[in-house]
Amino acid sequence: MESEGIRAFQHPRLAEKLARQIQRESRHPMRLMEVCGTHTLSIFRAGIRALLPERLRLVSGPGCPVCVTAQEEIDAFLALAKEEGVIITTFGDLVRVPGTRTSLQKERAKGRDIRVVYSSMDAVDIAVNNPERPVVFLGVGFETTAPTVAAAILSARQRGIQNFFVFSAHKRVPPALDMLLSLKTVRIDGFILPGHVSVVIGEKAYAPLVRDHRVPSVICGFEPMDILRGILMLVRQLESKTAKLENAYSRVVTREGNAKAMAVLREVFAPVDAPWRGIGVIEESGLQIRDKYARFDAKRAFSVTVPESEAPRGCACGEVLTGVLMPPQCPLFRKACTPEDPVGPCMVSSEGTCAAYYRYAFD
Repeated sequence: MESEGIRAFQHPRLAEKLARQIQRESRHPMRLMEVCGTHTLSIFRAGIRALLPERLRLVSGPGCPVCVTAQEEIDAFLALAKEEGVIITTFGDLVRVPGTRTSLQKERAKGRDIRVVYSSMDAVDIAVNNPERPVVFLGVGFETTAPTVAAAILSARQRGIQNFFVFSAHKRVPPALDMLLSLKTVRIDGFILPGHVSVVIGEKAYAPLVRDHRVPSVICGFEPMDILRGILMLVRQLESKTAKLENAYSRVVTREGNAKAMAVLREVFAPVDAPWRGIGVIEESGLQIRDKYARFDAKRAFSVTVPESEAPRGCACGEVLTGVLMPPQCPLFRKACTPEDPVGPCMVSSEGTCAAYYRYAFD
């Protein structure tokens, strides 16, 4: 049983014990979805798939915020970037995501002012240093980063900054998982739930999902041992025909979550129907800026014409995000689509499933 993967674990004997338990106790075929892109990377780096029986399959889900950002949202970002005098601020992965006709990277090469920042507060500072120009922060992310963007808006309001704006394309994880379980094309027997998001929203945010769909779910950390424990917990639920919510990351995730972060998020943002790449519009799965903070809302401050959006031809990113296809099943994978010349966002983002498969499954 011992392999190069086992020896790479911090506690190889315990890892081998867990792997043997999974092998012994999983008697039926099962498909477990790791929702978070960071889990996907950790699973590859630790060689966890090689430790599992063939009847147990891990599929990746819509846990990469850049990847799930809809094509029409990317095109709206690009339309804003072309506005005279506007400074676009964004996290790095988003720059290379192809829109229907161009990308932020290409527009920057043409002279558009597009700047990579490490936090939304950096964008506020840029606004302070450029008071004569509008500064737009592209808000992409889940409940993990949305509170920090809300805090930036509150800071800008308190400091009287008039030229700072946010284009909110934030997404909420629980509604997306609920929608996935409603799709007839998707088979998911259990969820490896994201650690980072769960730190903020808490265990209780998933309770309706587990109750309504009777789907085994375990919140996991990102260490390989955390993931193996979580998989074993899911195996035991499935083999005993039970479905409950368990927390294998209790050293960080609480039932209530981060109350302060959620209070800031709710102060600035309200749930709204939102588009997801590969899934479509999901009810109350996005976050829009509340009316009381409307002057910071780029969607209301700028009137831009967004061309009709088209998904990249032949790209199966949507099917990959929903677990319908594995990256190697996409006809473009490793051919027309590579990290150096990506066709879809799943190959762009550092947390993208296609990028992870390209880097680790074919080394």
